Order: sequence, then structure tokens, then C-alpha cells
Amino acid sequence: MKMNALYYGGQRSFQIKETEKSALGKSEVRLKMAYVGVCGTDVHIYHGNMDTRVKIPQVIGHEVSGVVEELGEGVIGWKIGDRVTVRPLHPGVESPIDNGFKHIGQNLKFIGIDTPGGMQEYWNVPSFTLHHLPDNLSLKLGAMIEPLAVACHDVRLGEVKSGEYAVVIGGGPIGLLIALVARQKGANVLISEVNKSRLAFIKSLGFECVNPIEADLVKSVADFTKGAMADVVFEVSGVQAGVSVMTDLPRVRGRIVMVAIHAEQKSVDLFRFFWREIKLIGARVYEPQDFEEAIELAASGNLPLEEMITQVSPLSEAEDVFKTIDSNPAGMKYLLEI
Repeated sequence: MKMNALYYGGQRSFQIKETEKSALGKSEVRLKMAYVGVCGTDVHIYHGNMDTRVKIPQVIGHEVSGVVEELGEGVIGWKIGDRVTVRPLHPGVESPIDNGFKHIGQNLKFIGIDTPGGMQEYWNVPSFTLHHLPDNLSLKLGAMIEPLAVACHDVRLGEVKSGEYAVVIGGGPIGLLIALVARQKGANVLISEVNKSRLAFIKSLGFECVNPIEADLVKSVADFTKGAMADVVFEVSGVQAGVSVMTDLPRVRGRIVMVAIHAEQKSVDLFRFFWREIKLIGARVYEPQDFEEAIELAASGNLPLEEMITQVSPLSEAEDVFKTIDSNPAGMKYLLEI
């Protein structure tokens, strides 16, 4: 049977192609796709920054929701019609260096980057990647679970506790989701962001904000915490300015969680780690428990996920959506309706 799929073709281009459904392998499930979110990583792919990793032409996309269409041989625990999202990690063969943490194992393949993704009408995935979506959670918000799971993982590794002061450097989609999850844990949250449109939106959600271009972030954190400084800082900006200031913000024995991907080495004030006994924590992707927490949070209705959706477009307009993201950095989450 024929289906439509969106292929990244390199040089900032996408093309809809009619193709045959892939044969369903053992322990695989075929999904009829509903929505796919556009991730920052997808934008990096669009810019050509990952052409050495992505096999061109390739279907991408990993923030997804869909409905089980068909079960492969040996699949148990799932039935046709189940509403699901996908945890897009294929651990591969475990290595001693993994230390038992398969979600970031040496032989990990990221589904939708290293292998074909969800921007297609039907998608075959290993059944172990699936998570149930409750009936009261829309498929549209189901495509928000993957980035929300990132935030749940980051907040969990940051050991955020009720009553603590948390500072998020960078108020993009992941930074805002981290702030929302931290606030749900009872933390007092301050967000640093330079984009004025994003700042206005974030303030409308009830957060304390500061624009570090217009105000001294260190002084703002001191004022916000009544001189105590932050218990935990999340670096989500991905730029040198964020890395430079992050070590000035924690209190003694505070924590810094490195969320942003810094592909190149950055200058870091190591003396501050010594002086205040600061802990630096790396946080990458998620584990199954983070997906389950994200689904529970989304289904609770306590997070403004609907408000975070900037635009929903058909798959046929995907290339225009990527161009819009480039020209509108104030946007939050863009979804493709499959």
C-alpha cells in the first residue's frame, strides 16, 4: 500500500514522496501517525549541520503521537487502536562503558536521526519504545511528551526540591518546560531569556523573568533569592554567555545541570566550582520513568502545553514551517499534522 513520507534532501530542502509501507519486522509495531513536533535537532538537520550523521534522503522526526495500526510477530502488551507516543531510543548492544545506563549507551541509535523518523503516514518502530497515552490526553499534546520527558529527566537529575530556588538560562521550548516541571515540584523559578517576545509569553505564564542584556543576571538572582543565590541552575542557552554566567549563580554546594548541547569547547570558570563546592551534572535525553512522569503531568492538565503550541501545519507544508522557525525565533512549539 502506498503512503506519503517527508524526506530531508539536504541543503535546507524537504520533499513529499509517495512510497510503499515498510515491511513489519519481528517485535515491531506499525503506527498510523497523528502529529510530529519539530525539535531543535530537526532544525540542526535542516541547516545541514548533521549531514554526516543523517543518511540523505531520510525521514526525520521524533516528537510524535499516533495510533497502533498493526502488530508484528511476537508483540505482546499492545493492541490495534492503542494511542501511543514513542521513546525514540534504540540502545543496541550494551558496552561495559555504559555502566548499565542504556539510554545513553555507547551503541545507542536515536530513532528519527540515526534511523528513519516519524514524519510519514505510517511508521514502524520497536514495540519497546511505546508508551500509552491516556484517553483524556489529545494526540496533539501527545506529540509534546518527548520534549516534556527531557524536562522531567533534567529536573530529576537536578534533584529539584520544593522550596528551592531554580534558575533557567534560556527560555526556549526546553527551558520553559524545565521551568514548568520545576515549578510543579514546588521550586521558585527565575528564567533568563533575551528574546522579548518569548519573555512576554513566559511572564504571561506567571514566571519571574530577566533579560540579561538589559539587567545584571547575578544581581537579579541575588534579589530573587534574598541573597541566598540558586540551589540549582539549568544551562539551556547553548551559548558562551550562558556558560560564563552559570557559575556565578549557585549558592554553596549548589548544582548546575548542563542541558544545552555544546558541540565546541567553551570557557568555564572552574575556580567557582572549587570556591563554592558546586556540582556539575550532565543531562542527556531521558529514561522510561521520565516518559511516564511526562504523560502523567500532561494528562493532569496542570501545565499550559496547549498555549506552548505556536502553529500546527499539514505535513505538506513542512519546508515552510522550517523556514518560519528560522525567521521567527520567538515561537515555541511547531507541530506537523500527519
